[in-house]
Amino acid sequence: MSETLLQLDQVTRSYTLPRERLWGPAPQVHAVRGVSLRMQSGSNLGVVGESGSGKSTLARLVMGLEAPNSGAVRMLGQDLSQLGAAALREARRNFQMVFQDPYGSLDPRQTVQRIVTEPLAALGGADAKEQQERAQEVLGAVGLRSSDLGKYPHEFSGGQRQRVAIARALITRPRLIVADEPVSALDVSVQAQVLNLMQDLSQQFGVTYLLISHDLAVVDYLCDEVAVIYQGRIVEQGSPLTLFQAAAHPYTQALLQAVPRVATLQMRATRKRAPAPPAARPQGAAECPYAARCPQAQPLCAQQRPELLSLASGHQVACHFAATLAPEG
Repeated sequence: MSETLLQLDQVTRSYTLPRERLWGPAPQVHAVRGVSLRMQSGSNLGVVGESGSGKSTLARLVMGLEAPNSGAVRMLGQDLSQLGAAALREARRNFQMVFQDPYGSLDPRQTVQRIVTEPLAALGGADAKEQQERAQEVLGAVGLRSSDLGKYPHEFSGGQRQRVAIARALITRPRLIVADEPVSALDVSVQAQVLNLMQDLSQQFGVTYLLISHDLAVVDYLCDEVAVIYQGRIVEQGSPLTLFQAAAHPYTQALLQAVPRVATLQMRATRKRAPAPPAARPQGAAECPYAARCPQAQPLCAQQRPELLSLASGHQVACHFAATLAPEG
């Protein structure tokens, strides 16, 4: 039986905005609302949703870059928000992050060797010789040469820079890599190369991915489980096969209808985005958060928020009418 790698229990995260009026209340944005997730070692999880749905906030919470307002984020059983600075730094040996922009995530003033070995240097315990040997190992694993260690980021293409970023994440030999839109800034042809690399590295190093993306094809290719997030809540969760062939939540169905075909990566040029979400409702509102956009909305949707419940084995949906909306067969 595989080990529980990551567990989120009813995690919430909100932000206070500047006051609009001198004596008025400070408005709040509720980015993540009561999210619960569990990841098993070796089982990649994709989190999908449109811009502003809470995906990147979720990634920062998992990385311990921010603390939740309530709930717990546990990595290998440790509650990250309860760890001190030194303990959290040591815990980060087991989880690293790959960012979206390969141009902005690498320091242009540093050599590749300095960039890639930075996590090891921060953790301590590895001398200069070991750091260089590990850097050569991970650089070779991502398809770059040892001679590239002395180069600077501007000497590489976008795809090569993302390989450097992946090498930096690999150097601590983590159990989990959080990849926040890792290929969205790359050309379509380069995307496929990077995704193939990530899949190979998963098998070679035994690393598990938490993939944050709005691209359903990327998630379908790399992940074993998919969670669909809308306005900070998980509205549907299941395997890619289940969600992409038998989606039961109207929001998931809208995402799929906005894509000509999920099975290929060559679809980005013609993709249409789902309509923009309305202004966020205050937390505690009773209605379904998707009701204003849902073509299937009924009076009950405005009176009671649906909970995430099991529709079938391995398939959870937060919709009052999921059973009638799910495709037959």
